[in-house]
Amino acid sequence: MTKKQYEVLKWASLFLEKNNRETRVAELLLQHHLGVSKTQFYADMREATPESVVETFEADIKNHIETGVPIQHLIGHEIFYGRKFSVNRHVLIPRPETEELVLHVINSAPKDKPITIVDIGTGSGIIAITLALELPNATVYAIDISREALDTAKKNAEGLQANVTFLQGDFLEPFINQELKADIIVSNPPYIAEADRPELSDTVVNHDPELALFAEDNGLAAYKQIVSRLSEVTKQGSMVAFEIGHLQGEAVKTLLQENFPESTVIILKDISGKDRIVFAEKL
Repeated sequence: MTKKQYEVLKWASLFLEKNNRETRVAELLLQHHLGVSKTQFYADMREATPESVVETFEADIKNHIETGVPIQHLIGHEIFYGRKFSVNRHVLIPRPETEELVLHVINSAPKDKPITIVDIGTGSGIIAITLALELPNATVYAIDISREALDTAKKNAEGLQANVTFLQGDFLEPFINQELKADIIVSNPPYIAEADRPELSDTVVNHDPELALFAEDNGLAAYKQIVSRLSEVTKQGSMVAFEIGHLQGEAVKTLLQENFPESTVIILKDISGKDRIVFAEKL
């Protein structure tokens, strides 16, 4: 017997809730499998759902429950700053907090002259691509050590028609090797301490790349490595914007102040009121 859309959705929502998974996954995944807009999805609640869609949808729901595979991997994309980015197991799934980092960089960037921006640890390319599209006066470079991540980022840049130069290497190394200088250095590096692994959900720890999640030295290793070489790439008056773990604000701020005592360094909170960005200017 053919099921109506609301019946399929209700089954999935209850099944997810029973297994301690987010119920909103049902709505997003079913809309994806039906290939309709959000408006159309709600309008069609009493329409019959094709059996082929029901089978595929139910299989994905069970897979998500059993393995924790993120819905973004099942769908193949995530929305970031209003744009669709392809994601996979080689890159971090974009998170809303990173949109706040990007917005702050956009608001702080000079608009009246050509500038150079470098994104360190670009992953899927969300930061670099968004900045390239939002700041037409910017020349944007994006660095990652992972070839698979860079392939994903390049695909996203091509799909969104963003002009970004991609470099493979460890942190700032390839940028330094090309003797380049930046007006803005931005990064959402790995910042989770290994000791915090047990606190992460299986959706994150089993499916996001470890290289993009964990850092030694209580999660501060990446910041220390980047800051140690900043003087080789900065200009007079350069800016640095880091996304941070919510307990790392003071440590990262101190790190920048010790290396650039003349700079102005502030800690910014995210929409949830947690420390999320360390921003330095006048380096």
